Amino acid sequence: MRSTLNDVRREVMLLTVPQVQQTTNLSRTTVYSLIRSGELPAVRIGRSVRIPRTALEAWIEQRTR
Repeated sequence: MRSTLNDVRREVMLLTVPQVQQTTNLSRTTVYSLIRSGELPAVRIGRSVRIPRTALEAWIEQRTR
């Protein structure tokens, strides 16, 4: 089945730090610390930092095993 543009809009691929905070209940400082250490992969677009949803899901999965 092919994805439509509407499907892509519903599933956000890149999360902001506040979205990660809300999703994980981690502090802003902790999220940035994980990004800085390389433990949580991030994409930089100019000065913006975005966390791929799949990377966050994998990071959580690794910690729940």
